[in-house]
Amino acid sequence: MTDTHFGYQTVREEEKAAKVREVFSSVAQKYDVMNDLMSLGLHRAWKAFAIAQSGVRPGQRVLDVAGGTGDLARALAKRVLPASGGDNGGGGSGDRTDNSGSGNSGQVWLTDINGAMLGVGRDRLLDQGFAVPAIQCDAEKLPFPANYFDLVTVAFGLRNMTHKETALAEMCRVIRPGGRLLVLEFSKVWAPLKGPYDLYSFNLLPWLGKKVADDDASYRYLAESIRMHPDQDTLKDMIAGAGFDRVDYFNLAAGVVALHRGFKY
Repeated sequence: MTDTHFGYQTVREEEKAAKVREVFSSVAQKYDVMNDLMSLGLHRAWKAFAIAQSGVRPGQRVLDVAGGTGDLARALAKRVLPASGGDNGGGGSGDRTDNSGSGNSGQVWLTDINGAMLGVGRDRLLDQGFAVPAIQCDAEKLPFPANYFDLVTVAFGLRNMTHKETALAEMCRVIRPGGRLLVLEFSKVWAPLKGPYDLYSFNLLPWLGKKVADDDASYRYLAESIRMHPDQDTLKDMIAGAGFDRVDYFNLAAGVVALHRGFKY
């Protein structure tokens, strides 16, 4: 049996998924509120930047892995599904009258391994008029054919995966030649900010989690999992090793977050 990390803890690989599931099941209902509070709303700008780098057009196929409460899936649907009211141009005459995530007008698939998070995301999307398919699945075993999607995105989910290289290889498998991958994730902050960032992460963040979500332990895990995640250049090499070309990244908020991008040829 092989060990891995769950935050700063060392656990058996087969135990990590259950522990991560417990964390996100606990915070699912307060997840969006906490995102706004702990990032001072900046997560919205980070996601908007990722969408701007997506390059997707109406009619394309998109997969959002570990999509949680559906922020990226909703924004992508506005670009991909002509009937959704997106302003990307090329939506054309649009002979569809609904926002279904499948069919000739494009597809947006929302996936997550955690049922509680997926349920929140699915319900939010339905409430806002987007009937996109929501599939509970493991990113390391994606239930999709090879060379199918124009774009795969994963935002703030890769660091929780037990075998990141396997998950990245799966994402490469399902992307068609000419498609791209976007990975938005916490990363290594600019060195002069490390002290204040650590103070915030290990003190204020768990306190906020306790006050708002009645769960300080999950947000302590969040801080620890960020520190255990590969830095920008290491993750760049991992993405290239999974089969992607022209891999680059953009540091956001002084490296608190990085957006990695890779293409499949």
